[in-house]
Amino acid sequence: MEYRTATKADVDELISIRLEMLRNVNELSDDFCFSDEFIANSRRYFLEGNQTTSIALECGNIVACASISYIEVMPTFSHPSGNRAHLMNVYTNVRYRRQGIARKLVQTLINEAKQKGVTEISLDAADSGRPLYETLGFRASDECMVMNLTE
Repeated sequence: MEYRTATKADVDELISIRLEMLRNVNELSDDFCFSDEFIANSRRYFLEGNQTTSIALECGNIVACASISYIEVMPTFSHPSGNRAHLMNVYTNVRYRRQGIARKLVQTLINEAKQKGVTEISLDAADSGRPLYETLGFRASDECMVMNLTE
């Protein structure tokens, strides 16, 4: 297994594995079509976003990925740098699960975030991912309220 940070040259495979993940997580059919806008914005995110994506490759093909987006907010007493991050897009192809691949990818991103002075990492976890995140030190939080501006 090869582990590395994704580059712009990986964008087509990153889009492909992201769509695979979304079909899997949302129980969509293998032929579900995502909108051109969604795919274009996903491509832009991977190419231009303030993020890092770690990947695992087997025989040159991406079999797992994890992304972290870096966010700067106004500093607070508990987060004096204002540097925060959001972990997402953590996915391992079904044939490669339960081998520690996602753990290695996420740990790599946590280490990078620490080096960048990030004081908090958030994530949205599926029930199946919670045990992994808990063993890495994440905890459930009721501190956040959300407003959906697309409704």
